[in-house]
Amino acid sequence: MCGIFGLLQATPFDAGELAEVSRRLAHRGPDGEGFLVCTADGAVPLAGPDTPATVLASRTAFAPRARVGDAALRAGGVVLGHRRLAILDVSPMGHQPMAAPGGRHWLTYNGEIYNFVELREELARLGHAFVGHSDSEVILAAYAEWGPACQDRFVGMWAFAVLDIEARTLFLSRDRFGIKPLYLYAAGGRLAFASEIKAFGALRGWRARANKHRLGDFLVWNLSDHAVETMFAGVTQLMPGHCAQVDVGALFVGQPAPSRVDAVRWYEPTPANPLDRDGGAEALRATLDDAVRLHLRSDVPVGSCLSGGLDSSAIVCLMARALAAAGGGSPRTFTARSRDAGFDESMYAAAVVRATGASPHTVTPDPGRLFEVLDRIVWHQDEPFLGTSIFAQWLVFERAREAGVPVVLDGQGADEILGGYRGFYGAYLAGLARAGRVGAWAREVRHLRREIGFSPLRSAGYTAAYLTPRLVAAVGRIDRRAYSDRGWLRPAERGAFRTDPFLAAGGRAASVREMSLAQITATNLPMLLHWEDRNSMAFSVEARVPFLDHRVVELCLALSDADKVGGGVSKGVLRRAMRGIVPDLVLDRRDKMGFVTAEPLWVRRDDPAGFRRELRAALDSLPEILDPSLLARFDEVVAGRRPFDQRYWRAISAGRWAVRFAVGA
Repeated sequence: MCGIFGLLQATPFDAGELAEVSRRLAHRGPDGEGFLVCTADGAVPLAGPDTPATVLASRTAFAPRARVGDAALRAGGVVLGHRRLAILDVSPMGHQPMAAPGGRHWLTYNGEIYNFVELREELARLGHAFVGHSDSEVILAAYAEWGPACQDRFVGMWAFAVLDIEARTLFLSRDRFGIKPLYLYAAGGRLAFASEIKAFGALRGWRARANKHRLGDFLVWNLSDHAVETMFAGVTQLMPGHCAQVDVGALFVGQPAPSRVDAVRWYEPTPANPLDRDGGAEALRATLDDAVRLHLRSDVPVGSCLSGGLDSSAIVCLMARALAAAGGGSPRTFTARSRDAGFDESMYAAAVVRATGASPHTVTPDPGRLFEVLDRIVWHQDEPFLGTSIFAQWLVFERAREAGVPVVLDGQGADEILGGYRGFYGAYLAGLARAGRVGAWAREVRHLRREIGFSPLRSAGYTAAYLTPRLVAAVGRIDRRAYSDRGWLRPAERGAFRTDPFLAAGGRAASVREMSLAQITATNLPMLLHWEDRNSMAFSVEARVPFLDHRVVELCLALSDADKVGGGVSKGVLRRAMRGIVPDLVLDRRDKMGFVTAEPLWVRRDDPAGFRRELRAALDSLPEILDPSLLARFDEVVAGRRPFDQRYWRAISAGRWAVRFAVGA
């Protein structure tokens, strides 16, 4: 896991500018730094201030021979940059940018290819030679052997760029589900890419401006990372499962860089072959078990997040089994607790710790520290974020780094592929009603009442909302949801209420599978992965997500709706698959807490003045977007006259973002 960047331009490069771009990504890779400058005269690898002396002294073909500040950069072309977090092959043989034998292909890469061992053996049989044992070498050899089709063979997470010097092309790729980020920015005849948006702030001529359309999606609908555009005007992302090939030859004869990149989708989530109820649970257990085994490959210590929920508990328990089979130790776990019982899952996490013999580490988020670290979180997140659960996650990764564990596994993705959210019940009920299965619908209503306390009226409301998605806004007016209450944005910005981006993304589907696909590709998972990537990398920690092994995802998409949410039980197939592996106390829970803080209590009880102060500051920093009446609504929440929702935090987060990045309207 690392930070990557690149710059395409016909005019001479500026060493100071390149060094500053790299510095802004240093947290993603504190273990090394490298540059490749490719002009019409050839390709020259260069070092930076953080390039280890052992790399400079090594004899690899891609080792830098000079420092970027000492190089004479008299021409334009292509620069590749890299910040290294050493996880696999921590020797100089893992330094980047890396060249394949012969020097035709150069790579800058962020991520992990978990099946690199098997691919390396296959490529060696095909005649490829390797000098180290990193997965980076495997990517280069795979690209040389199979071209862009190599992506289909990878099990992992990645964003990478391969420069083909002979063909004068730059190939950009992002993994199937967008676990690793890749952003693009074009201006002034230059094209840049980077792991994080803040890197572009080092470029001459950069001016941060808000993309009000995307900012409106976030403020009103609580949605981000669902589109090519970002909340920064002019900054786009290479979408998950997409790749692009850029012709760079014109740069070497003085032509400007392209102003846009035409990406193509190389991966579409596709269900595997259907399985029956018993076969589905057995296949899920075996496939997830293998995914965890692969995700444990590392040359540095590996731990796991553990919330106490089903998903992270399954990962820790499978991790313990894999470590035991390999003759290793017990897992090290990282858990966020709460002082308020209604938001605390530590009793379930403790049960998993006892069952696995794990070594536990805990943190307890405190609202008193929230605003002390908020500027740092906002800086690392790049864009506004949903709520204070991001603060809790921040503390978990901080604790992992303090404990000397630079790699952690996490349960991210299970809710989206296995029907873990309450909305999936609505999709399931609507699907039964649409199919005319009245008896089955009535049985599910009874199950929901027994298992999770849904009243028949609530089940009927869920059914109606998912049968007729455009009713959602009308239903929202009853309990004054943010997407139905227009007065808290300035009149000029209220157009954000008119278009429901969830509808466009298919997020209000009337089947569990369709809803899963929407959540995986647009409405949920992309922003969760964004937040986890930035929080983990802020502390130079690599977060791995075994549930998003594409083999697991495709298997879950093939399972029936009833396997996932039938009988009023969410993720039923996972509960069956983990019986005898995960403690029954966890498997038999029916409450769905999610990874949350006691934010409603923090707002109303612990620090209403602090939250109000921050909200007032947000109104001052975004006066053209936020209406002052938002404060009156907040006061009603504190007084208990209005239900709590997260629009207030979204406004606070957006306000801090505007100040931290000097965002103009």
